[in-house]
Amino acid sequence: MLSSKLAIVTGGGSGIGQEICKKLAASGANLIVADLKKSAAENTAKLLTGSAHTAFEIDVSKLNDVNRLKEFIQNWKTSPSVLVNCAGITKDSTLLKMSQEQWEDVMNVNLNSIFMMSQMVARESVKSKTPLSIVNVSSIVGKIGNFGQTNYAATKAGVIGFTKSAARELATKNVRVNAVLPGFIRTPMTEAMPPKVLESMVSMVPQRRLGEPEEIANAVLFLASDTSSYVTGTTLEVTGGLGM
Repeated sequence: MLSSKLAIVTGGGSGIGQEICKKLAASGANLIVADLKKSAAENTAKLLTGSAHTAFEIDVSKLNDVNRLKEFIQNWKTSPSVLVNCAGITKDSTLLKMSQEQWEDVMNVNLNSIFMMSQMVARESVKSKTPLSIVNVSSIVGKIGNFGQTNYAATKAGVIGFTKSAARELATKNVRVNAVLPGFIRTPMTEAMPPKVLESMVSMVPQRRLGEPEEIANAVLFLASDTSSYVTGTTLEVTGGLGM
């Protein structure tokens, strides 16, 4: 589905990002695994099918780092065909207790980075006339909100608005932009939760289970590939029915 196409995945060093890298590589893509921790990115690259993969250390919230990645990409023979913006953080607190730093840190990583990364890669795509699919990993929290996550929910709602607006602007330039909204997904973080908290979360999901990282990766693969060639500006909820 993605034979020999160059794909960039931010936050690819662990969790859902790593699973996305595995899925895209298994479908034939050559990966740039971009992560804040180079060791994590390198570990992911070693796990991938094929050999034309590389790790790249980057703080996606910093323009200088994004520009370093731009220079790195320009050394490749082909422009990226896929960009998956998956990097994200949480710094939870109730609104009345949240610090300015907690707000700004989450905003910088979860939203500002998507603007900088998407702009950079889209410019390369238009310049080289390479068809591009951008897939932004948002969250169902951006649609329904969540207690103690005003900062996180605001960024994820912003990702949805950004996705739809960018899709409108770039549709005639052979660039598609879509978003995936994960629900409650099985990760080391959720598995470390107290059983009662986990049970409460699962009870909110119509399918009565947590999602698996591979199920998010499957959705990303669909949107990244030509299978979704007539899909742009959409948000695909992968939530087991949560939020419908």
